[in-house]
Amino acid sequence: MVVLKFGGTSVGSAQAIRQIITILGDAEHRGRVQALVVSALSGVTDALINMAKKAASGDESCREELLALETRHEEFLAALLSGKAGEEAAALVKESFGELGHFLDGIGVLKELSPRILDYIMSFGERISAELISRILNAQGIPAVYCDTRELIITDDQFGNARIFPEESYLRIKNYMAKQSALVVATGFIGATGSGETTTLGRGGSDLSAAVFGAALNAEEVEIWTDVDGILTADPALVKNAFRIDAISYVEAMELSHFGAKVLHPPTVRPALEKGIPIRIRNTFNPGGEGTRITRDGAPGPYPIRGISSMGDIALIRVQGSGMVGVAGFSSRLFGALAAKKISLILITQGSSEYSICFAVRPEDARLSIEAISEAFEREIRSAMIDPPILELNMAIIAVVGAGMKRSSGLAGKVFHALGRNGINVVAIAQGSSELNISAVIRREDTAKALNAVHEAFFLAGTRSVNLFLVGTGLIGGTLLKQLERHRVILADKHKIRINLTGLANSRRMLFDSEGINPGEAKALLMDETERAEPFELSAFIKRMQSYNLPNTAFCDCTASDAVARTYEELLSSAVPVVTPNKRANSGAYGFYRRLTEISKEKGIPYLYETTVCAGLPVISTLRDLHLSGDIVRRIEAVLSGTLSYIFNNFDGSKTFSALVREARARGYTEPDPRDDLNAMDAARKALVLARECGMPLEFEQLTIEPILPEACFSASDVEAFFTELEKSDAAFEERRKEAEKAGRALRYVACVEAGQAKLSLRSEALDSPFCSLVDADNIVVITTDRYSTLPLVVKGPGAGAEVTAGGVFADIVRIARTLV
Repeated sequence: MVVLKFGGTSVGSAQAIRQIITILGDAEHRGRVQALVVSALSGVTDALINMAKKAASGDESCREELLALETRHEEFLAALLSGKAGEEAAALVKESFGELGHFLDGIGVLKELSPRILDYIMSFGERISAELISRILNAQGIPAVYCDTRELIITDDQFGNARIFPEESYLRIKNYMAKQSALVVATGFIGATGSGETTTLGRGGSDLSAAVFGAALNAEEVEIWTDVDGILTADPALVKNAFRIDAISYVEAMELSHFGAKVLHPPTVRPALEKGIPIRIRNTFNPGGEGTRITRDGAPGPYPIRGISSMGDIALIRVQGSGMVGVAGFSSRLFGALAAKKISLILITQGSSEYSICFAVRPEDARLSIEAISEAFEREIRSAMIDPPILELNMAIIAVVGAGMKRSSGLAGKVFHALGRNGINVVAIAQGSSELNISAVIRREDTAKALNAVHEAFFLAGTRSVNLFLVGTGLIGGTLLKQLERHRVILADKHKIRINLTGLANSRRMLFDSEGINPGEAKALLMDETERAEPFELSAFIKRMQSYNLPNTAFCDCTASDAVARTYEELLSSAVPVVTPNKRANSGAYGFYRRLTEISKEKGIPYLYETTVCAGLPVISTLRDLHLSGDIVRRIEAVLSGTLSYIFNNFDGSKTFSALVREARARGYTEPDPRDDLNAMDAARKALVLARECGMPLEFEQLTIEPILPEACFSASDVEAFFTELEKSDAAFEERRKEAEKAGRALRYVACVEAGQAKLSLRSEALDSPFCSLVDADNIVVITTDRYSTLPLVVKGPGAGAEVTAGGVFADIVRIARTLV
């Protein structure tokens, strides 16, 4: 035999009641249900409290609310009952609301609302609901009897949160149920004192009522029907990937409930725990679902933890001082002072030094707690033996719960790695010796971020995700979007890496969607002014990204903007990884470059800029690996410009120098104005990055840059004028080429980093030199180290182009995902 409980949303509409009738008549429940415990219709209890408070304050609008509530019940009835049964039920509703109106009038006259009277007012919700449902069931051919549990469930007089006297309540329930042959429809949430005064059982009291019935009747199972599929691994409103837990132990359920899981009220578990009766949480609107089964021990699950819960608004109080160290009875005095004020503690933690104790309370208890401590330790505070109590508001607790933690090592490290990796500061930590719960106090604003980060770390079996914010949708950024669209499914299915494009901007507009933007449609969405894109403003973009406060956020800069580069320090300091092919940050002031790399190293936040030098070639990473493995770089020689590489690789005498520059421009190897490439500034910035990666504190002004072109070319008024001037230099370039050729050599524009200096110059290279092995726009980096001294290490390949550069950026984004393990 089983006891069923249906909550407010499960009895809140005609459709919901029809669903209950279907459940009672299905093969699983037909003939097995002893008692049906019901709540008030959804929202009714809050409405009753609000009306009572308004009445006490003299607010006449409570009469309008009373009429609206009565009308709601009448409409509820009209959809389910007709004829004589309907008329009788309607009369009951009218009578009940008439009585309720008289009580509100009395409250209004007295201008007083005591907890005792408020409990009586609240009891109307369950009493009306249970009686109406019993009548509806009878009309549907299901014999049912209404039961007012104030006659059965006996409590103390702590109005608003009364405690049940189990033995007397169990006996009354047994005796009552022994006389019943029909289905008992019982009021949840309410009871009465021994003298008959109405009480309520506190938050989730209807669950407790059902558990008490189950325990009294030694039921096979207590089923709590609600509007979710069971207990989930986390709050689905905050963690969209949360999923149902098949089975859980009583103590695990209590831990999750204590820290905010709303499906179950903690005391509900106690009567069932004492009797060994399973509780199952099920969904009224998905009756075929298995729900979550709560038993004494709980079946072992596939994960080391059961779930993650949170308490979203708490106050943290810290008491500290040298006068606490080694003083016996200090804790007793502290907690005794709080207990005297009836203050409930949510979490307690103390350092082994005994220098401080901190504890969490509800925000409404914070000031009273401070007063109680200040009063109890007035002498010690006055003599500076301990500090005045310190209060921190707007805090939250996340709790990682699971009996499997006893059998698994490294779980605490995994929790705190997930939090730290996402820049979430842990203010206090608590873990019991049972190893069932690891709790951490964090800032309230980080709650959702923390839950998602820890949930992914434990439950998404190897899946890693990145919430990507991309600025720049030009050649590189646009190509990156195409690559993301082509490969994101494969990346997710084969490599368990999910890249969620959350924010996007070009120089004019920006777009955000926490659920994800389709990379294939991203540019079109930005262009379409009818869409939700808005005008771009860099600081607004950064603030919006920070306001989302998503776990595993990464920022990608595919611009050449100094302004965007200047945001890197703020982002890294906020624990947001940065990926960029933009050279501006690393080739600007050395102090700024140093701050960025130091923040990245100190905080463990990736700052990845592989594509700032030679596109997708692994140059930066190679230099880092050499340094980390203890090798010393002695010299770097490199062709770092794809434009200059193409020109000099093909400067063999068959065409004039100016003709080659025109050809390179026509083939897209130069900017629209070739001088932007032929001034060698881009190559110089790359050389500076390499020098700094080798530990050289150089500024850009310290580089030696040999001009390739005469000054007249740079001062020309436009591109055609430039080519006119360049043609005047063809003879000089040809003479220099022939001179090199006569010596069995060829011209190449090479950067050299050595002995704390960096120089870029046009050199004649031997034909067997690595620099003469290049094809078209290839780049090459030749690294000489202590280990690679006789035969240098060579990195060679395409060093420019949208596909390879975007591919390198893509690889860095994936690299960030891999660091999330």
